[in-house]
Formats: sequence, C-alpha cells, structure tokens
Amino acid sequence: MGADQSFRAGAIVVATLFCTLGLLYGIWYSYAVFLVALIEHFGWSRAITAGAMSVFILIHGSFGPLAGRLVERFGPRRLMLTGSFVVASGLCLTSLVEQWWQLYLSLGVVTAIGLGACGWVPSVILTEKWFPARMGTALGIVTAGIGVGIFAVVPLVNLLIEQLDWRLAYRVLAALVLLVVTPAALWIVREPKVAPPRVAAVGEPAPLAARHWTVRSALRSRAFHFAMLAFFLGGSLSQMLLMHQFAFMVDHGVAKTAGSLIAGVIGITSIPGKILWGTLSDRIGREPTYTLGLGCIFLAVLCLAAVGSVPGLMLPLAFAVLLGVGYAANAPIIPAAARDLFAGPKFPSIFGTLSMFAALGGATGSWLGGALHDLAGNHWPMLGVAATLSLCAPMMLWLAAPRRPQLPPAD
Repeated sequence: MGADQSFRAGAIVVATLFCTLGLLYGIWYSYAVFLVALIEHFGWSRAITAGAMSVFILIHGSFGPLAGRLVERFGPRRLMLTGSFVVASGLCLTSLVEQWWQLYLSLGVVTAIGLGACGWVPSVILTEKWFPARMGTALGIVTAGIGVGIFAVVPLVNLLIEQLDWRLAYRVLAALVLLVVTPAALWIVREPKVAPPRVAAVGEPAPLAARHWTVRSALRSRAFHFAMLAFFLGGSLSQMLLMHQFAFMVDHGVAKTAGSLIAGVIGITSIPGKILWGTLSDRIGREPTYTLGLGCIFLAVLCLAAVGSVPGLMLPLAFAVLLGVGYAANAPIIPAAARDLFAGPKFPSIFGTLSMFAALGGATGSWLGGALHDLAGNHWPMLGVAATLSLCAPMMLWLAAPRRPQLPPAD
C-alpha cells in the first residue's frame, strides 16, 4: 500500500471512529439528563441515582486492562463488534428497570462492559497504529467526535424524554448503536498492514528496541504512579462537573431545555478543543498543554459558582465554553502521554490499565459530587473540590514527565 493510499485508509478509520465514539460517549454523557428524569420518576436520592453512573464508570474502567489484552489477542474489530451488541442489550435492559439495583446492573454493569469493549481502548489502539508519529493530532480528531455526540445526543435525549418517555429514549439509543457501531466494526474499521519485525541472528545482541515495557514493569515505575494520579484526578474532575452541571443549572433557575442546550454547548466547544490540545501537545509537549486545558476548567468552576447571582444565560454559557474546551484536554493527552511513557508491543494492556485509573477517578467524581450535595444541601463543597483538582492533576503529569520517558528495564 502506497503512502497516499495508506493515509486515505487511515483517514477513513479516523472518520469512522469519530462517529462511533460520538454516539457511544454521547450516550454516556446523556445520563446527566436521565439523572433528573429518574429522580422525578422514582424519587430516589441524588447520590443513589448518580451512583449508577459511578458504577458504570468503575466497571468501564476496570474492563480497560482486559480490553487491552483482548485487543492484543483478537484485534480491535472483533472486540468492537461484540461490544456493540452488549451495549444495545444493556440499554434495552435499562429501559425496563423498576428498582435502583436494576439500574446499577443494567446500565452500570452490562452497558459499561459493552462500551468498554467497543469504545475507548480499541479506538485509541487503532488510532495509534495508523498514526504513531502524530498520535496527539489524530486522537484530537477522533475524540472530537465525543463532543459532536454530546452536542447531538444530549438534546436528543432531553427531547425524547419530554415528548415520549425516558424508557423509550433508552430503546432509541440501543437501536442507534446497532445501526451505527455494528456496521462500522464489520465493514469499515481496518488495521494497517505492517511488515513483521526482523529476527536477530544467532549470537547477535538484542537491539535496544527489543526491550519493551510490560504491565508488570510499568506498574513498578515512578512514571506510572504519577501518570495514574494525574489521570485519576483529571477523570474525577471532569465527571464531577459533567455529571452534575445539568442539575446545578436547574437548581439555580435555568430551564431544563436551556440546561440541555448548555450541555450541548459543552460538547460542541470540546470539538475544536480536542483538536487544538492534541495538535498543541505534539508541538509543545503533553504537560504544558494539559496545564492550559485544566486552567480552563478552573475558570469554568468560577463561572459555575456565580450562576444564579447574575441574571440571564451569560455565565452558564461561559461555563459551558470553558468546560468544553478545558475537559477536552483529557481525551488526546491521556493516551498520547501513556504512549510517550510506555510505547511498545504491550502498550494496549498498559494503556488499558492506566485507563482503569482514569475511570476510577471518574467514578469517584460522579459519586462524590452527589454525596457532597446530599451532605451539605448545596453544591459549594463540590465546587471547592473541583477547583482543587484542576490545580493538582497537571502537577502529577509534570512529575510523570512524558517529555522525558524512561527506558524500559532490561529484565
């Protein structure tokens, strides 16, 4: 395959992943709208209802290491195909729930496993295989689809809930997964054809490139520990704000329709944000780019704290733009920094393990935001925690130092 043909084939894969991630993670973030609908329908507490998403994120992240190993063994396409059926099944089961534990099982476990299989990990591995030299830029484009998904799916879900019912909304989402993700995995997504590695002659010393990171050696490294903390704190910060911003807006007098459109603004502004941060991280480095991104989130928290004190939608819109642009830094920088630190044949498993900690942070943030609200009766403790996290997460990435990756150990 020539260079032009290879680039075109890679571009098709990137465009396809843009669409599939947009739908899958649009469904993820639409739970901010389902959260209000479920509370109104069942009368559950905010912590219990938000806890379903914490379980979802926890299971999704815990599946990461296994997803990495399954990619290494079966390839990303088979994993995506299987996952699409599991996601659709989980969403259909969620439409039938009557008790909170059923929600935790159908959405928090079944749907989360399916999305872990067809979403983040296989998409990152495919992108890295097609564009290893421009991973930040390519991932910025691929993950920009998540922003499109938020912009399109969140208002769609709100419309379906208001015009029909939240149960029917989940069934419509299940049908969309089968119509979009399954055909993409079957007929469009492909891996690049690469030449097999050269085998060293008998007696020839192994080249440095033959040494590579394993999950075990990565787990023992200083870089992994700080990268884990960076991604845990960044995931916690993002999910805390994304999960509870809709309820915060409604609590402070913003109409539900306007609140869902503001959530859409978060999605649409994250599109150029992801491309910007991904490209910028390829040029100036992961650490300064991540610092700039989370600085935007810090400003977003300040805007959110002032919502309700100033009439109109100026502050909610400023919050949405800053959060959309800021949280977008996570998507391209987390996997790109992971590859900078731990490139090699076992990168899928190592990245899946790091993704697990990012998801654990997201689960913590989603639950903690609701728990702090129930404990204090307002959102002020949550906002204080969010502001602190926006300062701490970049510090951890500077200490992980993807700009100066360590060599893999000789053992």
